[in-house]
Amino acid sequence: MLRVPPEEFEALVERALDQLPEQFAELLENVAVVVADEPDAAILEEMGFDPGEELLGLYTGVPQTEREVGYFGLPDHVSIFRGPLCRYCRSRRELILEIRDTVVHELGHHFGLSDEEMPY
Repeated sequence: MLRVPPEEFEALVERALDQLPEQFAELLENVAVVVADEPDAAILEEMGFDPGEELLGLYTGVPQTEREVGYFGLPDHVSIFRGPLCRYCRSRRELILEIRDTVVHELGHHFGLSDEEMPY
């Protein structure tokens, strides 16, 4: 397991967000991206995760493809989980790439993409 202090991990998530293409980043005004140490056990159970399976990130909200005209709701929420990502990766380089992939994956859900439609 990699040992990455919370502040450093948060900086890596910020870096991943800063590297998003500008036209993509502009569409994320109503999305809060937060870092959490671990996913809630109830969420893992609800999602059908087996013991030992890791959830790296989670999108909560209404995908843009499911919104009606005039939609107004709370900001969508993307959680990036430090513990699972640090356990999943074997090197700092791998962690940086996996954080980027997880951020993009979860933001893809915001745009209505399913897991199968993700670019990776």
